[in-house]
Amino acid sequence: MKKRIIAIIPARGNSKGIPRKNIINVLGKPLIYYTIKEAKKSKLISDLIVSTDSKEIAKISKKFGANVPFLRPKHLATDYAETLPVIKHGIKFMEKLKKCKYDYVILLQVTCPLRNSLDIDNSLKKLMQSKSNSITSIVDVGANHPYRMKIIKNNKLYNFVNQGFENMKPRQKLKKIYIRNGSIYASTRTTIMKKNSLVSKKNLPYVMSKERSINIDSFDDLILAKHYLKKK
Repeated sequence: MKKRIIAIIPARGNSKGIPRKNIINVLGKPLIYYTIKEAKKSKLISDLIVSTDSKEIAKISKKFGANVPFLRPKHLATDYAETLPVIKHGIKFMEKLKKCKYDYVILLQVTCPLRNSLDIDNSLKKLMQSKSNSITSIVDVGANHPYRMKIIKNNKLYNFVNQGFENMKPRQKLKKIYIRNGSIYASTRTTIMKKNSLVSKKNLPYVMSKERSINIDSFDDLILAKHYLKKK
């Protein structure tokens, strides 16, 4: 039996770092367009919704083919609102509307415009074919390796990871370490609704390239995203 999968794109109206970030113009399209476009190409997603408190974002999202079945309640759209309650609200609303229960949920952040439909479907397939309950997209930290990081204490420089010596190995010889890139968080419905978490203890990795792992948090990130989107 085919699994029911809901994709939720959170897109709050207010943004502190970059004003109107979710719909800022990126190569002639609002930023949210890139996530909606790739999610709609997915062969596995049953329902795609945008969760927003903004009528403007809702209108733009509908224009590009996303479903916006509600405007998010104000208490879930503050600067301090966490992602988990937003996702749970979307699931509950859609299950009541569709009279169904989803098997899996995938969170797709607007700020990751280089993530493509293959990333979406391949990560979902990996999760569904496993005994794990969630999967998270990651990227190699590259030159920003923890062994190279420092802290300042009493005006003196110390290693962030105390190895007892100064590690001067080339990056290629350092142990592989990864960081979340924000592109994909997928999990079972039970993990979110019963365990109250987006990530389970049995969490799988989905490794993505640096080029597809841009997470827009600053204007520098925006410039980089435009560069890679042009190449794409």
